[in-house]
Amino acid sequence: CVQPSVPPVPNYKLSMSIPEWLQAIQTYMKMLQYNHTGTQFFEIRKTRPLSGLMETAKEMTRESLPIKCLEAVILGIYLTNGQPSVERFPISFKTHFSGNYFHHVVLGIYCNGRYGSLGMSRRSDLMDKPLTYRTLSDLIFEFEDSYKKYLHSVKKVKIGLYVPHEPHSFQPIEWKQLVLNVSKMMRTEVRKELEKFARDMRMKILKPSSAHSPVKERSRGKSLSPHRRQASPQRRVCRRDKS
Repeated sequence: CVQPSVPPVPNYKLSMSIPEWLQAIQTYMKMLQYNHTGTQFFEIRKTRPLSGLMETAKEMTRESLPIKCLEAVILGIYLTNGQPSVERFPISFKTHFSGNYFHHVVLGIYCNGRYGSLGMSRRSDLMDKPLTYRTLSDLIFEFEDSYKKYLHSVKKVKIGLYVPHEPHSFQPIEWKQLVLNVSKMMRTEVRKELEKFARDMRMKILKPSSAHSPVKERSRGKSLSPHRRQASPQRRVCRRDKS
Protein backbone atom coordinates (compact mmCIF):
# COMPACT_ATOMS: atom_id res chain seq x y z
CA CYS A 1 0.00 0.00 0.00
CA VAL A 2 1.15 3.53 -0.70
CA GLN A 3 2.31 5.52 2.31
CA PRO A 4 0.51 8.86 2.57
CA SER A 5 2.90 11.71 1.86
CA VAL A 6 4.06 13.65 4.92
CA PRO A 7 4.01 17.41 4.32
CA PRO A 8 7.39 19.02 5.01
CA VAL A 9 7.52 21.29 8.07
CA PRO A 10 8.02 24.85 6.80
CA ASN A 11 11.38 26.51 7.44
CA TYR A 12 11.79 30.24 7.75
CA LYS A 13 14.08 31.76 5.14
CA LEU A 14 15.61 35.21 5.51
CA SER A 15 14.23 36.15 2.10
CA MET A 16 10.66 35.71 3.41
CA SER A 17 8.49 38.53 4.64
CA ILE A 18 6.53 37.82 7.83
CA PRO A 19 3.19 37.57 5.94
CA GLU A 20 4.81 35.04 3.56
CA TRP A 21 6.12 33.06 6.54
CA LEU A 22 2.70 33.02 8.21
CA GLN A 23 1.17 31.92 4.90
CA ALA A 24 3.68 29.03 4.71
CA ILE A 25 2.69 27.93 8.24
CA GLN A 26 -1.02 28.11 7.41
CA THR A 27 -0.50 26.18 4.17
CA TYR A 28 1.29 23.47 6.15
CA MET A 29 -1.62 23.23 8.61
CA LYS A 30 -4.08 22.94 5.73
CA MET A 31 -1.99 20.09 4.32
CA LEU A 32 -2.39 18.26 7.63
CA GLN A 33 -6.15 18.78 7.10
CA TYR A 34 -8.98 19.39 9.54
CA ASN A 35 -9.82 16.44 11.78
CA HIS A 36 -13.41 15.40 11.00
CA THR A 37 -13.10 11.95 12.59
CA GLY A 38 -14.57 12.77 15.99
CA THR A 39 -11.41 11.36 17.61
CA GLN A 40 -8.90 13.78 19.11
CA PHE A 41 -5.45 12.52 18.08
CA PHE A 42 -3.47 14.72 20.48
CA GLU A 43 -4.38 15.47 24.06
CA ILE A 44 -4.00 19.15 24.81
CA ARG A 45 -4.40 20.16 28.43
CA LYS A 46 -4.60 23.93 28.43
CA THR A 47 -3.10 24.18 31.94
CA ARG A 48 0.13 22.41 30.95
CA PRO A 49 3.37 24.43 30.87
CA LEU A 50 4.33 25.81 27.48
CA SER A 51 7.32 23.43 27.30
CA GLY A 52 5.01 20.38 27.47
CA LEU A 53 2.67 21.78 24.83
CA MET A 54 5.65 22.42 22.52
CA GLU A 55 6.57 18.72 22.87
CA THR A 56 3.04 17.88 21.72
CA ALA A 57 3.44 20.26 18.77
CA LYS A 58 6.66 18.47 17.81
CA GLU A 59 4.74 15.20 17.91
CA MET A 60 2.13 16.70 15.56
CA THR A 61 4.83 17.47 13.00
CA ARG A 62 6.13 13.90 13.28
CA GLU A 63 2.75 12.18 13.08
CA SER A 64 1.22 14.44 10.39
CA LEU A 65 -2.32 13.59 11.52
CA PRO A 66 -5.36 15.84 10.96
CA ILE A 67 -5.83 18.53 13.62
CA LYS A 68 -8.58 20.67 15.12
CA CYS A 69 -8.58 24.28 16.25
CA LEU A 70 -6.90 23.86 19.64
CA GLU A 71 -4.08 21.76 18.19
CA ALA A 72 -3.64 24.35 15.41
CA VAL A 73 -3.10 27.08 18.04
CA ILE A 74 -0.38 25.03 19.75
CA LEU A 75 1.22 24.15 16.41
CA GLY A 76 1.08 27.81 15.32
CA ILE A 77 2.89 28.86 18.49
CA TYR A 78 5.53 26.16 17.96
CA LEU A 79 6.18 27.14 14.34
CA THR A 80 6.38 30.89 15.05
CA ASN A 81 8.75 30.53 18.02
CA GLY A 82 12.00 32.39 17.48
CA GLN A 83 10.35 35.21 15.53
CA PRO A 84 10.38 37.91 18.23
CA SER A 85 8.66 40.46 15.97
CA VAL A 86 5.62 38.15 15.81
CA GLU A 87 3.47 38.29 18.95
CA ARG A 88 1.03 35.39 19.41
CA PHE A 89 -2.06 35.23 21.65
CA PRO A 90 -5.14 32.99 21.83
CA ILE A 91 -8.61 34.23 20.81
CA SER A 92 -11.57 32.07 21.88
CA PHE A 93 -15.17 32.33 20.73
CA LYS A 94 -18.35 30.98 22.28
CA THR A 95 -21.24 31.02 19.81
CA HIS A 96 -24.87 30.00 19.79
CA PHE A 97 -26.66 28.28 16.93
CA SER A 98 -29.90 26.34 16.82
CA GLY A 99 -30.17 25.87 20.58
CA ASN A 100 -26.55 24.75 21.05
CA TYR A 101 -23.33 26.43 22.16
CA PHE A 102 -20.08 25.98 20.24
CA HIS A 103 -16.47 26.79 21.12
CA HIS A 104 -13.63 27.70 18.82
CA VAL A 105 -10.12 29.10 19.23
CA VAL A 106 -7.60 30.70 16.86
CA LEU A 107 -4.10 32.11 17.31
CA GLY A 108 -4.11 35.89 17.12
CA ILE A 109 -1.01 37.43 15.54
CA TYR A 110 0.34 40.96 16.02
CA CYS A 111 3.29 42.19 13.97
CA ASN A 112 4.44 45.59 12.67
CA GLY A 113 1.26 47.34 13.81
CA ARG A 114 -1.11 44.87 12.14
CA TYR A 115 -3.28 42.01 13.39
CA GLY A 116 -4.14 38.67 11.78
CA SER A 117 -4.60 35.03 12.79
CA LEU A 118 -3.62 31.41 12.19
CA GLY A 119 -5.86 28.43 12.85
CA MET A 120 -7.97 25.53 11.63
CA SER A 121 -11.72 25.23 11.19
CA ARG A 122 -14.32 23.47 9.10
CA ARG A 123 -15.07 26.91 7.69
CA SER A 124 -12.39 28.64 5.63
CA ASP A 125 -13.29 32.11 6.97
CA LEU A 126 -13.11 31.09 10.65
CA MET A 127 -9.40 30.29 10.81
CA ASP A 128 -6.56 32.32 9.29
CA LYS A 129 -6.93 36.01 8.59
CA PRO A 130 -4.27 38.04 6.75
CA LEU A 131 -1.97 40.35 8.70
CA THR A 132 -3.84 43.46 7.52
CA TYR A 133 -6.13 44.53 10.39
CA ARG A 134 -5.19 47.87 11.94
CA THR A 135 -6.80 47.13 15.30
CA LEU A 136 -7.63 44.09 17.40
CA SER A 137 -11.33 45.03 17.29
CA ASP A 138 -11.26 45.09 13.47
CA LEU A 139 -9.98 41.50 13.57
CA ILE A 140 -12.59 40.38 16.12
CA PHE A 141 -15.46 42.04 14.21
CA GLU A 142 -14.25 40.31 11.04
CA PHE A 143 -14.67 36.96 12.82
CA GLU A 144 -18.07 38.03 14.15
CA ASP A 145 -19.21 38.93 10.64
CA SER A 146 -17.93 35.58 9.33
CA TYR A 147 -19.92 33.76 12.01
CA LYS A 148 -23.09 35.60 10.97
CA LYS A 149 -22.90 33.93 7.55
CA TYR A 150 -23.46 30.61 9.33
CA LEU A 151 -26.23 32.06 11.54
CA HIS A 152 -24.03 31.77 14.62
CA SER A 153 -24.33 34.56 17.16
CA VAL A 154 -21.14 35.27 19.08
CA LYS A 155 -21.85 35.24 22.82
CA LYS A 156 -18.38 35.60 24.31
CA VAL A 157 -14.90 36.48 23.16
CA LYS A 158 -11.87 35.64 25.32
CA ILE A 159 -8.44 37.08 24.62
CA GLY A 160 -5.27 35.68 26.18
CA LEU A 161 -1.86 37.22 26.71
CA TYR A 162 1.14 37.17 24.38
CA VAL A 163 2.76 33.73 24.50
CA PRO A 164 6.47 33.86 25.39
CA HIS A 165 8.96 32.85 22.70
CA GLU A 166 10.92 30.58 25.07
CA PRO A 167 9.83 27.03 24.10
CA HIS A 168 11.18 25.68 27.40
CA SER A 169 9.09 28.05 29.53
CA PHE A 170 7.34 26.41 32.47
CA GLN A 171 4.56 28.95 32.54
CA PRO A 172 1.21 27.93 31.07
CA ILE A 173 -0.49 29.89 28.29
CA GLU A 174 -2.82 32.60 29.58
CA TRP A 175 -6.00 31.80 27.62
CA LYS A 176 -8.50 34.32 28.93
CA GLN A 177 -7.08 37.52 30.35
CA LEU A 178 -10.00 39.48 28.89
CA VAL A 179 -13.52 38.01 28.77
CA LEU A 180 -16.18 39.98 26.91
CA ASN A 181 -19.87 39.10 26.98
CA VAL A 182 -20.22 40.59 23.50
CA SER A 183 -23.87 39.59 23.01
CA LYS A 184 -24.79 42.06 25.78
CA MET A 185 -22.56 44.91 24.63
CA MET A 186 -22.73 47.57 21.94
CA ARG A 187 -19.98 47.35 19.31
CA THR A 188 -18.64 50.72 20.47
CA GLU A 189 -18.24 49.27 23.99
CA VAL A 190 -16.58 46.13 22.66
CA ARG A 191 -14.19 48.21 20.55
CA LYS A 192 -13.28 50.40 23.52
CA GLU A 193 -12.54 47.38 25.75
CA LEU A 194 -10.53 45.60 23.05
CA GLU A 195 -8.47 48.67 22.19
CA LYS A 196 -7.60 49.37 25.82
CA PHE A 197 -6.60 45.72 26.24
CA ALA A 198 -4.57 45.71 23.01
CA ARG A 199 -2.73 48.86 24.12
CA ASP A 200 -1.91 47.30 27.50
CA MET A 201 -0.73 44.14 25.73
CA ARG A 202 1.59 46.08 23.45
CA MET A 203 3.02 47.87 26.48
CA LYS A 204 3.39 44.43 28.16
CA ILE A 205 1.90 45.70 31.43
CA LEU A 206 -0.62 42.88 31.86
CA LYS A 207 0.03 39.99 34.22
CA PRO A 208 -1.59 36.55 33.94
CA SER A 209 -5.05 36.54 35.51
CA SER A 210 -4.07 33.37 37.39
CA ALA A 211 -2.01 35.71 39.56
CA HIS A 212 -5.22 37.51 40.50
CA SER A 213 -8.28 36.17 42.23
CA PRO A 214 -9.96 33.25 40.46
CA VAL A 215 -13.18 35.24 39.99
CA LYS A 216 -11.72 36.79 36.83
CA GLU A 217 -14.58 35.64 34.64
CA ARG A 218 -17.54 37.56 35.96
CA SER A 219 -19.77 36.45 33.14
CA ARG A 220 -23.44 36.72 33.85
CA GLY A 221 -25.74 35.08 31.37
CA LYS A 222 -25.16 31.58 32.74
CA SER A 223 -28.80 31.67 33.81
CA LEU A 224 -29.77 31.67 30.14
CA SER A 225 -28.66 28.07 29.81
CA PRO A 226 -29.17 26.32 33.15
CA HIS A 227 -29.21 22.92 31.46
CA ARG A 228 -25.54 23.38 30.52
CA ARG A 229 -24.40 24.71 33.89
CA GLN A 230 -20.71 25.25 34.49
CA ALA A 231 -18.89 22.77 32.31
CA SER A 232 -15.44 21.69 33.33
CA PRO A 233 -12.90 24.30 32.23
CA GLN A 234 -10.72 21.47 30.97
CA ARG A 235 -13.30 20.61 28.33
CA ARG A 236 -11.63 20.50 24.95
CA VAL A 237 -12.33 23.76 23.20
CA CYS A 238 -13.12 22.26 19.84
CA ARG A 239 -15.15 19.25 20.71
CA ARG A 240 -18.23 20.64 19.07
CA ASP A 241 -17.01 23.58 17.12
CA LYS A 242 -19.30 24.03 14.19
CA SER A 243 -16.60 26.30 12.90
